[in-house]
Amino acid sequence: MADAILRSFAARLCRLLPQRLARRFVRQQDGAAAVEFALVAAPFLALLFAVLETAFVFFANQTLEATAADAARLVMTGQAQTAGYTQGDFKNAVCARVYGLFDCANGMTVDVKTYTTFGSVNNTPPVTNGVFDTTKAGYIPGGPGCIVVVTLYYQWPIYVSMYNTALSNLNGNKRLLVATSVFRNEPYGPAGTC
Repeated sequence: MADAILRSFAARLCRLLPQRLARRFVRQQDGAAAVEFALVAAPFLALLFAVLETAFVFFANQTLEATAADAARLVMTGQAQTAGYTQGDFKNAVCARVYGLFDCANGMTVDVKTYTTFGSVNNTPPVTNGVFDTTKAGYIPGGPGCIVVVTLYYQWPIYVSMYNTALSNLNGNKRLLVATSVFRNEPYGPAGTC
């Protein structure tokens, strides 16, 4: 009989022990802050890095715009034409104006084209199915009085992959940064053909 009571008591104790442990575990507050931080940290850090990367892309694009405006003066004033610049020479002049933010020698594409009217200017980037076509870039700086478009392209890498679909516009998690300057060349010499 004592044996049966002992077994009954042991069985009850075995049933109550997990419930007690579970209740005690639920009531404990020692690691609550660590668990809550672990749940919130990953999305918070992902969002923080996405915001920082977006800001960095806008900063890089603004820097590229300033560089395009500065380098375009070489063509507008006739300095590039009278010095006999090639596309490579003009790209070197552009790279001399960019400081440390871009891999200018390997990643920058320079496109200089001449148009007869401002209405005929086509500044659509040469992108097909998410691939940038560097072969469509040329160098025709035009003569005095010609309408010229100087465009700088740079394929900026996107690192925060969770948000790259909103920020990248090229295949391979890259964003095409485009800076354009449209102007009429100054009359630096006798009028030429445009």
